[in-house]
Amino acid sequence: MGKRVRISNDRLNSYGTRVLTDGMDISQYARNPVLLYMHERGNVIGYVKNVKAENGEVTGELMFDDASELSSRCKKQFEFGSLRMVSAGLDVVGTSDKKELLVEGQTRPTITKSILREVSVADIGANDDALVLHYEGKKINLGTDGYCPLPLLNKNNNNKKNENMEQKAIALQLGLPETATDEMITLKLKELQSAKTENEHLQQEKAALELSQITGLVEGAIADHRLGAESKEQFISLGKKIGAEDLDKTLKAMTPKVKLSAIVGHQGGAPSQQGYAAYKKLSEVPASQMLELRDNHREEYARLYKAEYGMELPEE
Repeated sequence: MGKRVRISNDRLNSYGTRVLTDGMDISQYARNPVLLYMHERGNVIGYVKNVKAENGEVTGELMFDDASELSSRCKKQFEFGSLRMVSAGLDVVGTSDKKELLVEGQTRPTITKSILREVSVADIGANDDALVLHYEGKKINLGTDGYCPLPLLNKNNNNKKNENMEQKAIALQLGLPETATDEMITLKLKELQSAKTENEHLQQEKAALELSQITGLVEGAIADHRLGAESKEQFISLGKKIGAEDLDKTLKAMTPKVKLSAIVGHQGGAPSQQGYAAYKKLSEVPASQMLELRDNHREEYARLYKAEYGMELPEE
């Protein structure tokens, strides 16, 4: 009859983690329950009989094969009591840092899922010091090398601290106090988004009104014969670039095209007083006739001036 020993339990080990017995899969090991010496491959000294996982611990009976001097020596030392501990070699499958799975003094996540790979006789055993884990392809020997790639729980605290610092910075940028809560920041962001949307609508309305004004100016210039209808789109595009105010100045500086009937009988010289009656405002008078009109047909000049600018001609 072999001697039953504890292979693993739920206790906190020296590296600040613990292995949950309920999450340990022993079925694979039960098919090949090899017993090694100090986790050394090739140093098989027997097997483990009747492996059980119950009451928060994994136990089994050690069966030494006496096939080697090492196996016989370990058997005698177990009978004498100088060797009395074993160590589990595990594959880590899942971990958790949930508060309900942590115990006082724990600094690394709890190993919630694992697979028992092998069991070894150990000179310094128990899950406090000689547990061997395999995590993400890396071997963790808690009994010898002091290396453990399992993340520290305080990293979560550091991440939380960084998150808090980022939140304070965001709050200050939004014009909120650094103590602003997530709800306050979310509300402020919604307000800014709403203001942005409203501003976009106003910009669209402004652009529509300006386009309507520009179109009206161009169509008015066409009606006054300062532009041909074929130039409508060209001058609307120009208005979009320079604005309605500058477009209006440009169009007003253009000389209207006078119909031939308005100047019949006046070829070869300036039109008579009656000929100027064909013009509705001063800007319709050709530049070549402007001085003649101003100097020799003062009444017509005053009439056209008032029609153009809406005020009486100043006295000289």
